[in-house]
Amino acid sequence: MSIQMANEYGKIYVGDEVIAVIAGSAALECYGLVGMASRQQLKDGIAELLGRENLGRGVEVRRLKDDAIDIDLYIIVSYGTRISEVAHNVQNRVKYVLSEIVGLQVEHIHIFVQGVRVTR
Repeated sequence: MSIQMANEYGKIYVGDEVIAVIAGSAALECYGLVGMASRQQLKDGIAELLGRENLGRGVEVRRLKDDAIDIDLYIIVSYGTRISEVAHNVQNRVKYVLSEIVGLQVEHIHIFVQGVRVTR
């Protein structure tokens, strides 16, 4: 599926994978975030840390009515950071980037903390 936008020059189609990569990239810029986790972790029972080459993983894009979207982010935070602050910063950063870069209306950004990792 893709989101369709129109302007005076024609139509623009933005795929869900593109939105997921942009959201994942924006999230990884936040302090305290170690990486993205697998969305299947609840089913698999394994906390799989995904690196920068898999920016779209750990991100789920759901389309709502009126071209608005909801984003689910499955993250792993750094040990010693305040989880609520990291989650809040990720929400703000992802919403800002998707609004400014893509021009999307983001309704909700849900954060699922899948693990805590000790970094050196």
